[in-house]
Amino acid sequence: MASLVVPSQVSVVEDAEALNKAFKGWGTDEKTVIVILGHRNAAQRKQIRMAYEEIYQEDLIKRLESEISGDFEVTKPLIFIFLHYLRFHDIYALVTAFRYDGTEVDGRLANSEADILRDVIKDKEYNHEEVVRIVSTRSKPQLLATFNRYREEPGTSITKELLGESDNELAVLLYTAIRCLVDPIKYFEKVLRNSIKKIGTDEDALTRVIVTRAEKDLQDIKDLYYKKNSELLEHAVAKDTTGDYKHFLLTLLGKED
Repeated sequence: MASLVVPSQVSVVEDAEALNKAFKGWGTDEKTVIVILGHRNAAQRKQIRMAYEEIYQEDLIKRLESEISGDFEVTKPLIFIFLHYLRFHDIYALVTAFRYDGTEVDGRLANSEADILRDVIKDKEYNHEEVVRIVSTRSKPQLLATFNRYREEPGTSITKELLGESDNELAVLLYTAIRCLVDPIKYFEKVLRNSIKKIGTDEDALTRVIVTRAEKDLQDIKDLYYKKNSELLEHAVAKDTTGDYKHFLLTLLGKED
C-alpha cells in the first residue's frame, strides 16, 4: 500500500505556474516545491512536466538542474531529490515495460532457466544477456519457481550464492534485483533500517527507498519497520534528517511536520 497522500483534484496548470514562481527570485522556494511534488503521483507529475513545458517552453527537470548549477550546487542537495523523484516515473516505466504479469507457471521453463542461471553464476557472468532476459521479463510466480528449482541442486539459494560474491558489483546488483522481486517489503525494510541505524545516515539509500516506494508499498514497509524496530519510521527519519530534506521525506511518508 502506498504512503503518498494525493488530493482528489489537481490542476496541473496551476501546479506548473506555482513551480515556476517558486524558481524565481534569489533561491528556490523549496517549501512550495515540496507541497506540490510531495503530494502528486507519477501520472500527475508527468502531466505537470508536460504543462510546464507547454507554458514556459522549458523542461521542468532541466529547470531544476539549472537551480543547482554553478557555485551554489553544494548548498542545494534537496533539489537532487526532486530530480530523482521526477525521473522515477520514466525509470519505473522502463524497468517494468516488458515484464509479464500473469500467474501461470511453466515448470519445464523453470527447470531450464534455473540451469541457465546456475551456469552463469558458476562462471561469474552476471551480466549475461540470458540473466537480464530472465530477471527482467518473467513474472514473479515464474521467477519464484525458477529460484526454487535453482536451490534444489546446489542445496543453497541463488541469493546466498550471490551474497558470497559481495566484492563483485554485478553480483551485488543481481542479488539486489532478485531480493526486490522475491520479497520487496522485507528487503526495503532492511535497507531503511541499515541506512538509519548505522553510524551516520546513509542518505542515498534512505532517499532511494522512500522516493521509489512511496506510491507502491511504502506503507507496508513502514508497518514492517515498526514491527521489527518498535519505532515509527517517521520518527526515525525525523531524528536523522533536518530542514527541507526532512520535510520532503516525511511528506512522502504521509506525515506532515
